[in-house]
Amino acid sequence: MTQFDSGAYTIPPQHVIINEKPFSTDSVRVEVRDVPVDTTKQKMFDIKPAIEVKNPPFNWLLLLYWLVPLLVLGGLVYYFFRRKKIKEEREKQLPPYEEAMVALQKLDASEYLKENKSKAYYSSLTEIVKRYIDREVDDKAMESTSDELIERLLLHKDAGNFDFDQEMIRKLDAILKRADLVKFAKFQQDLLQAKSDRATIEEIINETHDAIPEPTEEELLQDELYRQEQLRKKRKRKLIYGSISVVVALFLTLGILAATYGVSYVKDKIIGHPSKELLEGRWYKSEYGSPAVVIETPKVLVRTELELPDEVKQQVENMSVFSYGSLIDQFYILVNSTKFKTEAEIPLEQSLEGSLQEMEKRGAENMVVKQEAFETEKGIKGRKAFGTFQRKNPNGKYAPKQKFEIIVFSQKGALQQVVIAYGEQDQYAQQIVERINNSIELEITHQGEKQEN
Repeated sequence: MTQFDSGAYTIPPQHVIINEKPFSTDSVRVEVRDVPVDTTKQKMFDIKPAIEVKNPPFNWLLLLYWLVPLLVLGGLVYYFFRRKKIKEEREKQLPPYEEAMVALQKLDASEYLKENKSKAYYSSLTEIVKRYIDREVDDKAMESTSDELIERLLLHKDAGNFDFDQEMIRKLDAILKRADLVKFAKFQQDLLQAKSDRATIEEIINETHDAIPEPTEEELLQDELYRQEQLRKKRKRKLIYGSISVVVALFLTLGILAATYGVSYVKDKIIGHPSKELLEGRWYKSEYGSPAVVIETPKVLVRTELELPDEVKQQVENMSVFSYGSLIDQFYILVNSTKFKTEAEIPLEQSLEGSLQEMEKRGAENMVVKQEAFETEKGIKGRKAFGTFQRKNPNGKYAPKQKFEIIVFSQKGALQQVVIAYGEQDQYAQQIVERINNSIELEITHQGEKQEN
């Protein structure tokens, strides 16, 4: 039941059925009374502006639940694949002779002969000797046929490049021909001949190794320099790839956070926000000037000198100005307390006009100004001018718009003023301004007698 009119009302009996039997409730009498409201005594307040509700804290534990298994899995995959790759690279980096010996040992450990796989056995055997000759004697050995390889070895012998034994070349020619029969004619070679050919290949590699002249010191130096250069390039590539991986991971993390919590969250939480730091940092409540302006600010205000025209100086007994920042900063606040030689009360509109002119002298342009009454929490009345302005950067272009508020209080023989300027889009600065305005207290002087409100 909903009822807004005062008076007495009766709720009639309500009929219900329980186990197919009808029942009725008792009637209920309700009295609706008015709430006494005295609008002449109750203080009225302006509607409070909307405030932004903070996002819930980021659940780092949930992120770890997903991130740790992925990192472990990625680390294991990297470890096994990288280990295999490193092993292969190490084998590739062996000197030609050692590489050939290692390959022959692997061939001995294989099951090709036991399983009668002559083709696989002779393919590996001929590849071992060709790879060795390719690296040490002739760089076209791997792509040559058996006849072409023998012919090129004979040319090297006749040219005096290598002191090859004629019998060694003949033995190699015979093994290569048998290997061709096995590979291409599906000829099945017996076990004893295969083992004999393997021993002969090892002899050929040993004799070739002995026939190759020792490298000179200059060649060794060039090889060492080349090796160091390759090592340097490899380290550089690792550094570049590692840096790129870190940057990509960072951007992915920021992207996920931005997609989940918004760009503002990433900017404020990760990168930082000056006004947010002011809002959440330590605040200071102090008295400034005489008669005092009591105000709470995120930074202690510093005494500042303010130039006055000569005609104004003659009327001022003393003036105290305190400020933080400047009009070109993200946040600016100024508190001014002026005591005059006479007890005349300056009109608030006139005081605001003077403050606006002072802002224009200091670079404010395109000002949009509104005015309204202002009252502190203790009922001290003043007037507020507020709006937006722009200023030019040193390059001549306009900086983003800024908001401002000027609050003045006038009493006999004194004027108290608070000036605040901040970025138009700065939501944290708006909260700072509200907190500052709610904290303003004043020292009121009546004909030389002080009263604090």
